[in-house]
Amino acid sequence: MAKQRMLQFVTVERDMPEKRDANVRNKDFHEIYQEYAAAKAQEQASRCSQCGVPYCQSHCPLHNNIPDWLRLTAEGRLQEAYEVSQATNTFPEICGRICPQDRLCEGNCVIEQSGHGTVTIGSVEKYITDTAWENGWVKPVAPKHERTESVGIIGAGPGGLAAADALRRQGVQVTVYDRYDRAGGLLTYGIPGFKLEKPVVMQRIEQLEKGGVTFVLNCNVGEDISFAEIREKHDAVLIATGVYKSRDLGGPGSGAKGIVRALDYLTASNRASFGDVVPELESGELNAKGKKVVVIGGGDTAMDCVRTAIRQGAESVKCLYRRDRANMPGSQREVQNAEEEGVQFEWLTAPKGFAGDDSVTGVMVQRMRLGAPDASGRRSPEPIEGEDYVEEADLVIKALGFEPEALPTLWGEEALEVTRWGTIKADFRTHETSLPGVFAVGDIVRGASLVVWAIADGREAAESILAHLDAAPAVAAE
Repeated sequence: MAKQRMLQFVTVERDMPEKRDANVRNKDFHEIYQEYAAAKAQEQASRCSQCGVPYCQSHCPLHNNIPDWLRLTAEGRLQEAYEVSQATNTFPEICGRICPQDRLCEGNCVIEQSGHGTVTIGSVEKYITDTAWENGWVKPVAPKHERTESVGIIGAGPGGLAAADALRRQGVQVTVYDRYDRAGGLLTYGIPGFKLEKPVVMQRIEQLEKGGVTFVLNCNVGEDISFAEIREKHDAVLIATGVYKSRDLGGPGSGAKGIVRALDYLTASNRASFGDVVPELESGELNAKGKKVVVIGGGDTAMDCVRTAIRQGAESVKCLYRRDRANMPGSQREVQNAEEEGVQFEWLTAPKGFAGDDSVTGVMVQRMRLGAPDASGRRSPEPIEGEDYVEEADLVIKALGFEPEALPTLWGEEALEVTRWGTIKADFRTHETSLPGVFAVGDIVRGASLVVWAIADGREAAESILAHLDAAPAVAAE
């Protein structure tokens, strides 16, 4: 195939994969974007300017070699493009789907700054790896030499899985412990199928299993096995539990039926997509069908909830957020998708309580305005006196973010140092904690963050764990 020139951004316009019609996609949980055809992927990749200082790469937590795999895609050299992509990213097909590219690589694209529209990096990344899976280029891990040392990883989310992959490639024996019945963490049970279809996650789990990673599921550390036992069994331990404790919301009526946590709601919906029987869905407790739904929060989890409620057949779905659209933490792309699908946003509104005796009938809403900037530079919301009303609701979903569980207490390991926020203290270079041979990565260190940062942490920690194993004195045979 003749090579295609790069720097086509002057003559070729940015063109995202087509979205399925909003009135069709809002009735199912399939991904909303169509696949690129080969010619379209090549065309869009050819828009890259191949700039000398690739800001897309430097603003990617994994520092993916984006210009090179865009060039290889434009030239039709897809297997090489996949190999370059896989060299720095354990799960490129997942990042291509769920990374907030508008805030990372694409948001820092040089041609975007010149007014030509960014290269569609995420969509091309997804196309490359989906093609690799279809063509059998993705192989199970096959280390050249097996090592005798073993590493226990607590948490089968993106950070733990990325570390497991990297360690197995070096021949380390890896066991992953997770509280759920399927591996994947939030990739499996937190993110809805319309953003990340579950077979995409499951094929990676299967690849790791075929490569020799052992999964111990339905295993609650501190109950089914102690943290001390895990340390005893392994030469090093990696904590990658994520943060699962939901931030709560008080106020009058906050204990009424029909007020639920975002993660419970999303997990129930995702379980149903696997064909599981979910009693809370059958009973209506975690089902939006026919209900007036109010979601409280403005992050990506809130966006997942409102879009799930639409698909479950809610009568109406409203999202309350205390700041305005420009100051919300969630992806603007997700807000647009939600609006297209029928979600209404009530900006500058905050809950102050709930109406209803036994079951919730509404949210008491206080109108807000933006005042002076806070410590982070964002303008702080402040109430407007006398401006309040009741928003009718049969189901209220709290999507206010997540906090770490008190792991030292839960695990009976008070020597595990944590910050004042409850996150684990870990060296920012090596990821080692206050306990020798125990490392920690992802949200349990950072607080609630992005999947791509967890992957980056997991890969880095694997390098540190290997160095730790190499430095450990050999145990004499008895």
